[in-house]
Amino acid sequence: MKGSAYWMGLLTALSLSSAEAVNQEIRALFQPDSSQPNKNVFVNKTPNSGYCATYPGQCFDNNMFSIQIPVQFSSTRALVPGDALGVKAPANWRRLTVTNRETQEAETVEVRIVGIGSKFFLSDSAANLTGVTNILEGHQKLWTSSSWVYAPSPCEYSGVGAYGPANYLFFWKSPVEAACSKVAAYRIPSMYFDTLNFAYELRTPNPLGMSSGLYTGSLSYSLGPGGDFQMGSMMVPNDNNLTLDFVLDVQHVLKVDIPPGGDKVVLEPPGGWQSWLDQGRHPVRLFRDQLFHISASSRFTMKLECEDRLNNGCAVSDRQPPSTYKAEVTVSVSLPDGMTDSSGRPVRNLPVTHVPTGVIHVGTYVDRKPGTLHFNMNAQHTKFVIDSYGERPFKGNFIVIWDSEV
Repeated sequence: MKGSAYWMGLLTALSLSSAEAVNQEIRALFQPDSSQPNKNVFVNKTPNSGYCATYPGQCFDNNMFSIQIPVQFSSTRALVPGDALGVKAPANWRRLTVTNRETQEAETVEVRIVGIGSKFFLSDSAANLTGVTNILEGHQKLWTSSSWVYAPSPCEYSGVGAYGPANYLFFWKSPVEAACSKVAAYRIPSMYFDTLNFAYELRTPNPLGMSSGLYTGSLSYSLGPGGDFQMGSMMVPNDNNLTLDFVLDVQHVLKVDIPPGGDKVVLEPPGGWQSWLDQGRHPVRLFRDQLFHISASSRFTMKLECEDRLNNGCAVSDRQPPSTYKAEVTVSVSLPDGMTDSSGRPVRNLPVTHVPTGVIHVGTYVDRKPGTLHFNMNAQHTKFVIDSYGERPFKGNFIVIWDSEV
């Protein structure tokens, strides 16, 4: 990838008819922030619901979020002592391609599941199933390794647990792709998981190297015994496929501000006209360096359009008829640090002509930094204008274009 950033999320699923597919959109946005110009990453924009909405403190510190979608796992038979419920998540990195709808540019996104949980419901209270009167003790005795808040290896404890007489909400971290099993200590006639909660980590491309627009792509997971997500060999889901539809929204900035009066450029000799007026010393050239401020978060090109073109620059001409005399003015640009030319060099006096420049790359978001347009008339044209038409103004209209449609 060109560069990477990551964010984490938590996804929660509830019951669904088996005739339907489980699809969920995951949306992230890149939009430059002038208050944080060095933060060039995607921000999750998927609304929070489910687990993180109920326990926001558990998600805030871990940079996680949650959404709730329907799916359900149900037991196919009674569990007897010694039966294991192996909970497994696809913890290894998986890759998918997201494509810009307009330009067809493709980028790579990577996803891995870093936590899994659910809420199970028993056919009777844990106290009745174990023969104890205390609800918590019933949940602890029902399994050979205490209650479900404590994750079996290789899963890890997350600090989340809530229970009722016949239900238990849990969430475990899943650092590796392996089953984490709870073993029944008593007979359980039936049970079901009504939610599938999982946290994921997402690596996104460097948005500064992407064009503006929507990038979309999908990644599918299998659910149930032998699948990517498992809740036990006897726990069967009412849908066996989950598809995450990713939408990366890139909204770049390219803005150029010219100071008041900067649209009228007057060419003069270095040091002004005094040497010419006092000593008759011929100017070597005429020029003007015009300051501007640029904000940019993605690559662009520049080009020059002229009212009257001459060679590689624009023409200024004697406007007093019937004269048709012209002189060439060339244009170049110097850009702030963080911007480089197609060879990776800082942009200093890069010629701007009627042919678009090579792509100018933005290595970090540039927020209203100063740049300079250099207007220059060489010695030959300067001598011609002064010697032949020194008291008559030469004028021309120049248009400098910054183009983000690269």
